[in-house]
Amino acid sequence: MGEKTISGFSKLSKMGKIKWLVENFFKDPETVKRELASYLLANEEQQRILDGFSENTISNYPLPLGIAPNFLVNGVTYCVPMVTEESSVVAAAASAAKFWLDRGGIHAKVIGTLKTGQVHFLWYGDPILIASHTDELAAHLTRGCREITRNMEERGGGIRNISLVNMCDREPGYYQLLVEADTRDSMGANFINSILECCAQAIPVWFEEHLPDDVPVPEVIMSILSNYTPDCRVHVWVECPVADLGEFEGGLSSEEFARRFYTAVRISHIDPYRATTHNKGIFNGIDAVVLATANDFRAVEACGHTWAARSGRYKGLSKCSVTDGIFRFELEIPLAVGTVGGLTTLHPLAKRSLEMLGNPDAATLMQVIAATGLMQNFSAIRSLVTTGIQKGHMRMHLHNMLLRLEATEIESAQAIKYFEDKTVSFPELRKFIEKLRSTLAVRS
Repeated sequence: MGEKTISGFSKLSKMGKIKWLVENFFKDPETVKRELASYLLANEEQQRILDGFSENTISNYPLPLGIAPNFLVNGVTYCVPMVTEESSVVAAAASAAKFWLDRGGIHAKVIGTLKTGQVHFLWYGDPILIASHTDELAAHLTRGCREITRNMEERGGGIRNISLVNMCDREPGYYQLLVEADTRDSMGANFINSILECCAQAIPVWFEEHLPDDVPVPEVIMSILSNYTPDCRVHVWVECPVADLGEFEGGLSSEEFARRFYTAVRISHIDPYRATTHNKGIFNGIDAVVLATANDFRAVEACGHTWAARSGRYKGLSKCSVTDGIFRFELEIPLAVGTVGGLTTLHPLAKRSLEMLGNPDAATLMQVIAATGLMQNFSAIRSLVTTGIQKGHMRMHLHNMLLRLEATEIESAQAIKYFEDKTVSFPELRKFIEKLRSTLAVRS
């Protein structure tokens, strides 16, 4: 164990970290060292910026930045940047966007932009007493945070509401101070956490100074923002007459497609096994744009899954209806993202991604992100209820399988041509490449 543990690792230089790592954990240290170095940026300033995003960095982990064109959202056309490693995600989103481009495009509306933070504390006094002083406490805390909120207030944001939540029925003495804030175009995590820590320090002092001497002082347990943001929410939808959906592969009529599509979405509301995969498809699109704009995809996913379970049962996030001959497909989801501050300002490609989108404000970015999730979901369900998911997915995955088989350019070109009208699978592809190679070997 001695050589695989180390003290003071973080104090080593990058090359020092790499040297220790490769010598103790890899069979071919020199090869691994060269490989890690090959992914570092030649531009030292940009590399320094990337290194600053995390700790103990030894290299970069590249992911492809793709583009999904033809997104018409509220009458504005976008090229949507998407960072993902999963085959067919970008193609699927682009295909659905193109489908709806001539059918009225995607409609979007921001429902709210409030984000929430909590101060969790224990207090064993009279609940009626504290309830009667809630407004007074809220006003005091708002004034006490003025230094923190002043700049945000000048931009139209700031604290919108402070309320007290009595949770004593679930845990003796447990209360929450709930702070709702508008952070404008920033994601706002640091802003909200600063407010909460200010409130956490002020609460015990306020109790001592404003309530009778025999009233106990609360014990603050912790203060932290919540990544569940149900009041920072966006609604996106597409709709058109069923007849305008057209015909689908296999001669499926528009009416039959609409019926099958509606049923597939309903199944995601009934069965959590299907709902999980259904929602994963939505996040295939959402996460890709969140990553491309250097926002926090983990927070966005955690929030979305909580929203999907808000009824007490986990359900699919999107909805479908077919009413009076109109097909409608929609998604309502909380999305807390920013377009200023943090990595969105620092990451070179995130800045270009936002520029590509017209340097949107946070509300507009919410709409584009949700629209991408909806389009990804539409493509997936369209495939499922028509040709099946594997035909298109495996065709997109063909390139990755050819890389695994170390196929040459000539072999790849022949394989792509051969599988144009066939279902792709790795065993079949391997068989084809081996046969091709044996044929070429005989000829030579």
